Amino acid sequence: MSEKLDTKTRILDVAERLFGLKGFDATSLRDITAEAQVNLAAVNYHFQSKDSLIDAVIVRRIEPVNRRRMEMLDAAGPNPTLEQILTAFMAPALEVRKESVAPLMGRILSDSNHFVEKLLNRHLRPMLDRFTAELGRALPELPETERAWRLMFMAGVMTHVMRWSDLLPQISGGLCDGSDRQAMTQQALAFVAAGFRAPVPQSLLQAEGNR
Repeated sequence: MSEKLDTKTRILDVAERLFGLKGFDATSLRDITAEAQVNLAAVNYHFQSKDSLIDAVIVRRIEPVNRRRMEMLDAAGPNPTLEQILTAFMAPALEVRKESVAPLMGRILSDSNHFVEKLLNRHLRPMLDRFTAELGRALPELPETERAWRLMFMAGVMTHVMRWSDLLPQISGGLCDGSDRQAMTQQALAFVAAGFRAPVPQSLLQAEGNR
């Protein structure tokens, strides 16, 4: 039994690293079996197909993040502040330290097909609905359409940070250190909170009113 579990875990670990590094479509089962030192029959035995393997890799990493998000939001009480809501949403993902997890999650978020099919509909919808409702209560003056736009921009910030954090020292000329995940998270939170609090341009308010 332990040998089967070890084989399954090794396949998941290798698949996670390669999916994050190369992408889902560019990574073949042959790539995974070669690095994991298993045969194709082992992958088929544990996961049946490449799609099932992708889903298993995502579930293994996203469920703990989502659980932590909900725990932090619950701990903030019945009337969380904007910062508490944003921290609960972003920090569990941005502060993940396992080397391959951040590239994997960044890859999922930037791959529209896999994001919608494998992450949004299966694993994120209930959590997103809860956060959207909390943001509506924290920012009641912000039109619903504007909240939706700003949520999308927040996801963009998070995706960019997760995909490019390793390159921050080169991009910033040494000013930014992506290895300090807590500091990086605080910078991202301050930026996103300011975006949510920014006044809606009058032209957008007028367009909204004309609908």
